[in-house]
Amino acid sequence: MNHSNKNKEVFGESFLLESAKAENLYSGFAKNMPIIDYHNHLEPDVISNNRNFRSPTAIWLDGDHYKWRAMRNFGIHEEFISGNASDTEKFRKWAEAVPYTLRNPLFHWTHLELKNPFGITEYLSSKNADSVYHQMNESLQTNTFLPQSIIQNFKVETLCTTDDPADDLAFHKALKNSDFKTAVLPAFRPDAYITIIDPQQYLLNIKKLENTAEVQIHSVSDLLNVLQSRINYFAECGAKVADHGFEYFPDTTKWNLELENEFSEFLKGNKPTFSNTEALCGYLLKELCKMYHEKGWVQQFHVGATRNNNSEMLRKIGINTGYDAIGEQYFAQKMSVLLDELNSSGQLTKTIIYNLNPAFNEVLASLAGNFNEAGIKSKVQFGAAWWFLDQLDGMKKQMNTLSNIGLISTFVGMLTDSRSQLSFSRHDYFRRLICNMFGSEMERGLLPDDEEWVGKIIQDICYHNTKNYFEL
Repeated sequence: MNHSNKNKEVFGESFLLESAKAENLYSGFAKNMPIIDYHNHLEPDVISNNRNFRSPTAIWLDGDHYKWRAMRNFGIHEEFISGNASDTEKFRKWAEAVPYTLRNPLFHWTHLELKNPFGITEYLSSKNADSVYHQMNESLQTNTFLPQSIIQNFKVETLCTTDDPADDLAFHKALKNSDFKTAVLPAFRPDAYITIIDPQQYLLNIKKLENTAEVQIHSVSDLLNVLQSRINYFAECGAKVADHGFEYFPDTTKWNLELENEFSEFLKGNKPTFSNTEALCGYLLKELCKMYHEKGWVQQFHVGATRNNNSEMLRKIGINTGYDAIGEQYFAQKMSVLLDELNSSGQLTKTIIYNLNPAFNEVLASLAGNFNEAGIKSKVQFGAAWWFLDQLDGMKKQMNTLSNIGLISTFVGMLTDSRSQLSFSRHDYFRRLICNMFGSEMERGLLPDDEEWVGKIIQDICYHNTKNYFEL
């Protein structure tokens, strides 16, 4: 079989852009817009300390459970994934798997991340693994590839990390007082304090919160008072966002005095378990939502996952290691009850709903449209395709659903939801896709043949809507 040279190099400038209109929209409007990444899992200490990454494996493979799942699917031994193999051995095993990720989004993401910022334009495989590793490693030891430099390379204007309420936010403070131009803001993630999965672990979490707040927590009102103090502290440090992840969306109407007394006994160590964890979660969530509204924050709800499915691997290597899946629980009615109650009392803040089960796309897109407010464009947002749906097909479905049921023109666009600084390339992936979607419909006469008009809406989706929605 004869391969031309161009087939040996990764995606060119017209990648995903299937028409002249799409190319014009991308190059003229989307390509050079700054990035606001309002939900990711980057480590603020890594950004603040601004030290060179030890190796390509450290920046690219460590903790990346997307890549880990693919490697497991390919039959690679866990030693080379989360185990004790060397950085070079782990990289070689990943390179061995990459050619077999065809049609998985990892194939695109991997090569986009090699191309920008490393300038590597060949397909990765076991044949060139060592040379690619060497080239990446040489780059990573230079000042151009310090964590802050990588973020600046991607034109990131603002990013929001995901932070425990007990965090002292020292690194966010240091960044704010530094000359680093990208705003690195904390985001409040209280899941560990409102959801009881393991009773003993929950009490350890409460102890950590007590130590930070220097207050004992013996009741639900004590807990809410401490969480309010932490929200105040996060706001002082620049936070504008709260974030919640739910395996199930809790019933927010079941809390009562009997449960309140039982919870106090549990906190004091007089009961080994608590009988109604859903009622507790729902009550705390509702009260927190009121606090977010008072601060003018945006609240984010991630729904539709089922986590830690492999109990053996949970025991061996812990959470967030690639053993989660799409859930099947129906939750829209409970969410509607909460949104309605908050709206009725004038305490509903801006809300983004991220859905992991595509069967509920239309359900949640239509639910979001029930709670709007004059002066705010799409106050409740049907958020970007998330996690397993964060790929071309999933993103198209999310945006088509939003277009059909709401207004895609007011959409707050893309985010990385990633632990890797190289994942900012997903914004370019999203921008190419949306330009292709709009450009294709312009070519077919379904949208106006007016690049200025359509291009302005694309710029809004890529940047301006986000900046306005989060009041950055």
